[in-house]
Amino acid sequence: MQHQVIIREAHTGDHPFIFSLSPHLAEVAQLPWHTDQAIKKMQDEYIAQMLTPTDKPTLTLIAEVDSTTLGFIHVRTHTDGISGELCATVPLLAVSPKSQGLGLGKQLMTSAEQWAKKLGCRLLHLEVFANNTAARGFYQQQGFEPEMIQMVKVI
Repeated sequence: MQHQVIIREAHTGDHPFIFSLSPHLAEVAQLPWHTDQAIKKMQDEYIAQMLTPTDKPTLTLIAEVDSTTLGFIHVRTHTDGISGELCATVPLLAVSPKSQGLGLGKQLMTSAEQWAKKLGCRLLHLEVFANNTAARGFYQQQGFEPEMIQMVKVI
């Protein structure tokens, strides 16, 4: 029996679920030069910042199956650093580990792209931890290409 995926706008009642995925998001960072505690703190603060209301257009969507929340995406407008044009960026996309591989991330990304197109955006940006090869592969399958690479060295 096929279960229908519902993509809907998030509300404040979804915030605990979104924060519940923070440890997984921190875990996949794989940054040995930072402590696990520092990465987790950064991820929690980043989520809080993304969920804080702003005057810029933003959208947080939830993926549900059978009234069970399984994933989310946050998309917002952004100014392209090269062309200066209005574009969109996806600072957060996460699907619960047990639900990965079901196509939820793709459906959430498609919804974010549709939202951005309605706003007249030509480009959709995102950032991904360099060591998160699974996410990088997913994004490349969705048509994303590397544009800038930020590097770090422990000194």
